[in-house]
This record gives sequence, C-alpha cells and structure tokens, in this order.
Amino acid sequence: MPTTAGLPGVTDRQTGGSDPYAEAGVSVAAGNDFVRAIGQFVARTKRPGFAAGIGGFGGVFDLKACGYQDPLLVAATDGIGTKLLLGIAADRLEPLGQDLVAMCVNDLVVQGAEPLFFLDYLATGKLEPGQLARLVDGISAALAACNCALIGGETAEMPGLYDSGHFDAAGFALGAVERDRLLPKPSIQPGDQLIGLPSSGLHSNGFSLVRKILREQTLSIHDPAPFAPGKSLADCLLVPTQLYVTACLALAKADLVLGLAHITGGGLSENIPRVLPDGLGAVLRHHSWALPPEQQWLAEQGEIGQSALFRTFNGGIGMVVIVSPDQLQPAMDKLASMGEAASLIGEVVADPAGMVSFAA
Repeated sequence: MPTTAGLPGVTDRQTGGSDPYAEAGVSVAAGNDFVRAIGQFVARTKRPGFAAGIGGFGGVFDLKACGYQDPLLVAATDGIGTKLLLGIAADRLEPLGQDLVAMCVNDLVVQGAEPLFFLDYLATGKLEPGQLARLVDGISAALAACNCALIGGETAEMPGLYDSGHFDAAGFALGAVERDRLLPKPSIQPGDQLIGLPSSGLHSNGFSLVRKILREQTLSIHDPAPFAPGKSLADCLLVPTQLYVTACLALAKADLVLGLAHITGGGLSENIPRVLPDGLGAVLRHHSWALPPEQQWLAEQGEIGQSALFRTFNGGIGMVVIVSPDQLQPAMDKLASMGEAASLIGEVVADPAGMVSFAA
C-alpha cells in the first residue's frame, strides 16, 4: 500500500537534513509508518491465490490457485459516500471499513462471483496513521469474513484538498465465477418469487438527506435517538452495511437462485429492474416486512413519501433474491439454516416498462 509521498524508505530522519516535501504538508515517514501499522490487518485476509504482501507497485494474485476451470472476472468499485462525515464525527472508523468492503463485494456476488481480492484508495489532507489504520482494521475484518484478500492500495496525502481530520475512501474488488454460473439467469420469468434479506440499517446510501434532516432538526450524531430509547443517533445510523456474500454464494452453489439485486442507491425501485430481462417488472408487498424505525423516523421528519423513500433508502431490504416458485421453500430453508431472517416480499410480473410497483 504505497503512498504518493515519494520514494519509500527515504526520509529526513535518514538523511539528517530538512524535508521540503514535509514542509509542504506531505510526510513520507508517516506513510511508511502507516504501511507498517496495517501489516497485521493485511495478513488477516490471506486466502488461496494471495501471492504477495503489500508495499510493491502492484498486488499479485494467482487465479489458478483458486481452482477455476472457465472463469469470468467480475469487478466492482464503490465508496462510502457522505456517511463518512458522520462516522468521522462520531469517531466510528472501523465500521466504515466494513461499509467500504460491503458496497463492493455485495455487488460482485449479485453476478454469482466469489470475491477474490480487494484494493483500497485512501485520501487525506494530513496522514494520521492511527486514524486510517482503524479504517483498514475494519476493512480487513470484513474481507476476512468474505474470504477476500487485501492485496494492496494507495494512500494519498493531499494537503489543501481535504480539511484536517477528514479523508475519503474508495474500494475496488475483483471476483470470479464459472462462465455457466453467471447471474442473473436469462430464464427469469413472470411468477418467479422475490425473497428479501433484511438490511442492517441504512447501509451507505441516502446520507446527504440524512445529514440534511439532522441539520433541520438541530440534532447531532451524538444525540439520543428519538426513535430508539437508550441509543444514540450514531448507534442507529452508523450500523455498517450487511455482508451478503456467504448467504448468496451458498444459494448460487446450490442452484437455488435465478438473480440477485443489491439494494443500494436508487433503492428497491431502481435496483430490482437492473437484473430483470426486458419486459419484466416486479410487484412488492411492502407490508410483508417491517420498515426499520430509523427509516420511518427519517421519512416523517423529512416528509418523504413512499415512492421517494423506496428510491432513497433501502426500506429495510438490503438484498433481493429471485427464485423460481418450486425453489422458494428450499431457498428459504437454506437461508434459515445460515441465520438469515428472509421474507417473501413479492414476485416478478410482466411489465413492458420494467417498473417496480408496491401493493399491500
């Protein structure tokens, strides 16, 4: 995980002279300290195919070691969004690491792909190794849970572009799937059933609106949550994004799934149609699952109608699983065996416009 600070290993401590680059606000020494600090976290993510440690110019991964016969590679990249601002204010950095990973690997698994490796890009105005190490701790813990290797990244120190104490983070994940197991399957048809896997919270979307509502209500992220006695707003709003990799891959390997939709920006209304063939839409029975209290409260305080709610937030559903009617019960049983509180939320219908509609 090199930095943009300059030549690795050459610092003013070694030369004994002044460091003009440090005087300009970029510290090579801090970058090197950071790389050393996160070594233990990177080691946590080793898996078959992990072929080199961090510090080089590029990460190396051995796809053959994973045992694929005719693989397709699937890539995804994403960030945390303005949830970062609330996470930094609340000093909850490790959960943000899981957000970054989940937003990428959950997109991979939608196509049936097993996440193999991950790269991160961290940018800050002044590198504080301890601060970003906590973020990488969260990244590596989430990756280890998905059997995905952290093989490298970039840490950029850019004074003047970011305020003190602030940073941005982006992730890139690559996975593989055997060619004949790529999702979604073209056989999706009217009558296929939609299973909803619950979200762990807001995940990492809609936070510009969340922050606007908090400002209008003159609330801080540290304040008690009006909708959850005994909890703070940070407790409720900063829950990290759920990782769906294990459950979804298990369904795919058991041939129980026709398609998957990760419910991110655009909500249920816009993400489900992305995996449906032309001419198909979906009907969701929105009373078949509970709207989480934080989203109910945000809808009330922000005067957000139903259609806007299900476009902006996930509505309590983080992943939608499409199955044929005859595989509905086996899929539900499989999910239950893995501790997933799945619910039947709707079905695929014929719709030339490819829309999602909501019914009682």
